[in-house]
Amino acid sequence: MIAQILVDGITSGAMIGLGAIGLTLTYGLLRFANFAHGEFATWGAYLALLVAGAIGPADPLGPLTFGWPLLAALAASMVLTALLAAALDGVLFRRLRRHGSAITLVIASFGASLALRSALEFGFGPQPWYYTRDIAMTVRLGPGMRATWDQLAVLGLAIVLMLAMHLLMTRTPLGRAMRAVSENPDLARLAGIDPARIVRVTWLLGGALAASAGVFLGVTVQLRPSMGFELLLPLFAAAILGGIGSVPGAMLGGLIIGIAEAASVPLAGAQYRAAVAFVVMLAMLLVRPSGLFGGRGG
Repeated sequence: MIAQILVDGITSGAMIGLGAIGLTLTYGLLRFANFAHGEFATWGAYLALLVAGAIGPADPLGPLTFGWPLLAALAASMVLTALLAAALDGVLFRRLRRHGSAITLVIASFGASLALRSALEFGFGPQPWYYTRDIAMTVRLGPGMRATWDQLAVLGLAIVLMLAMHLLMTRTPLGRAMRAVSENPDLARLAGIDPARIVRVTWLLGGALAASAGVFLGVTVQLRPSMGFELLLPLFAAAILGGIGSVPGAMLGGLIIGIAEAASVPLAGAQYRAAVAFVVMLAMLLVRPSGLFGGRGG
């Protein structure tokens, strides 16, 4: 049972970690909790559904339940959701940053979250949607360990995106500029870095990664207008657990939250799964408020 918990927890934790990266970067740069971030994941999932439907059906890739149209739709939804996140910042948050306080930004993000969710409910209805109705086949990974091929594909893609993000933050001038602006915007400006440009890039990256998390969640579970709202608390918990502003911390925090949630199902029941993220987040705030990677950089 423990082995299966690890498999399920790592798979869901990878998706949580992807979404938490954008959240932690936004908070690290702008110092406000964006409650609309979960809706980016939902919009990414539904945008991929629309794009895949426009492309049309195709044979599944090997043992997977989906084919190349969904992979193309994943890339398209990441781009579209990135543009949505940047547009929301340009229309709403950028104006409020000039004259509003942090609490104003938080309340505005909560309102934007409600508006984005309501728009999806109006367009698609409250019923769940699926990328495919095919049955996902499982494979035996070891003693007491089974996973579907879809889960393995999602885990592999999530790991690739996480490594790409880590390399971007640590090995490129853009990543160094993002860390510099996060630590000291005024000093970064004196060094020739444009903080406004870095903020735009952060919104784009955050939206793209949130979209990928939403698509992966749709592949392994289903699509619902409330999926982003339900994902929001685990995202915050992962970001806080890893340390605000830390990309490796968000990755590790997501894995820990995912495993903790998976362990809670056989131990306490599925109805308490949502409370696990809150308990883990609260424990970290009490023991180490800066998080696991707090103060160590991105």
